[in-house]
Amino acid sequence: MNTSRRILLTGLAGLAVAPTVVAAAPAPVSDDTTVAEERFARMIAAAHAPDVTCARQAERYADVHWPDYVTAARAVLDARA
Repeated sequence: MNTSRRILLTGLAGLAVAPTVVAAAPAPVSDDTTVAEERFARMIAAAHAPDVTCARQAERYADVHWPDYVTAARAVLDARA
């Protein structure tokens, strides 16, 4: 599976979980975030970048906004366990 398809599918998984999780949880704290959660949150953030077709912009957006997606990443990782 190529990278852009993987990022798109990850973003869709984050979208499926994010609305229910965001309403129930407070803003995420990045101090207790595991490496797996951070990487997954970065992938979800990159998929939600305003211009997904530009890899650099998606990466910059993910670097800035990944803490906003930690809750969704945790929910997806917990669902897989």
